Amino acid sequence: MSGIWRTWREAMADALYGDNGFYTASGAPARNFRTAAHTGPAWADAIAALANRVDRALGLPDDFTVVDIGAGGGELLSRLAMVAPERWSLLGVDVAGRPGDLPDRVSWQRQFPSGIRGVLVAVELLDVVPVDVVELGPDTAQLVEVSPDGTERLGADATTSDRDWLARWWPVRRRGERGEVGTMRDQMWQEITAGLDAGLALAVDYAARPGEHIAGTLAGYRDGRLRAPVPDATMDLTAHVLFESLTRDGDLLLTQREALRRLGLVTSAPAYSADPGRYLADLARTSAAAELLDADGLGGFMWLMRHVGVPQLLAG
Repeated sequence: MSGIWRTWREAMADALYGDNGFYTASGAPARNFRTAAHTGPAWADAIAALANRVDRALGLPDDFTVVDIGAGGGELLSRLAMVAPERWSLLGVDVAGRPGDLPDRVSWQRQFPSGIRGVLVAVELLDVVPVDVVELGPDTAQLVEVSPDGTERLGADATTSDRDWLARWWPVRRRGERGEVGTMRDQMWQEITAGLDAGLALAVDYAARPGEHIAGTLAGYRDGRLRAPVPDATMDLTAHVLFESLTRDGDLLLTQREALRRLGLVTSAPAYSADPGRYLADLARTSAAAELLDADGLGGFMWLMRHVGVPQLLAG
């Protein structure tokens, strides 16, 4: 199929966030892929426990706020509305409209907030910030262009700024090797964290490893299945996050498995009791915890934590 050739960053931006984009439809994440927030209450309860630590470190302020950026269907905030102190404000931020079943105490907006005292959470947000895909050609690094049906070709030479970013964070050394330029992600994370006056900013995502991902990580997901990436607005387009370019002095970087274990999540088998219903519920919680702690699955995600005016709350 011939058509308009665009860089992957341009194509991703339109396919995900354009007028008819994948993420402009409310509930898109839950329909197409499973995140930690969809495993059950254990993950949200761990976030609540972390927020409680931040709250105490700040002296229990009246304006304590938990913000979920890229809130999707509001699964995290819905659980927090059940367990969080009434003093806390809860805010969802997303390009999609407010979910219809969201509790009344949760606010909703499209713009990143500012002046926050509390916790900013960005879960599987940065991986869907568009990236330029660059491939090392015969002479230099070139931008990979894509057509509407997903066909690719090599285009113009990468810009000087892209080549500089790659040289520092994701070197491509052999012809055919690919890198994904995370400049927009770096900028977005700085914008997000700039809205935090005091507390903790947390980014949770899967990590790019340039030495291993020599073909890049860009992929598509539709109906919960991995697909070849096509920028047609019918699938999630995602690329792993290069956390090293986001990290600053004083930040803490842990696997989700280690972070959740430090927050007290365990997978011990429940003891059988005379109440079959309670036993089955305990088994379900144990199964959910095991999924969250699986080092080859959700447990392998990374937590990047930036602290402002509070100590490192999960330091070993």
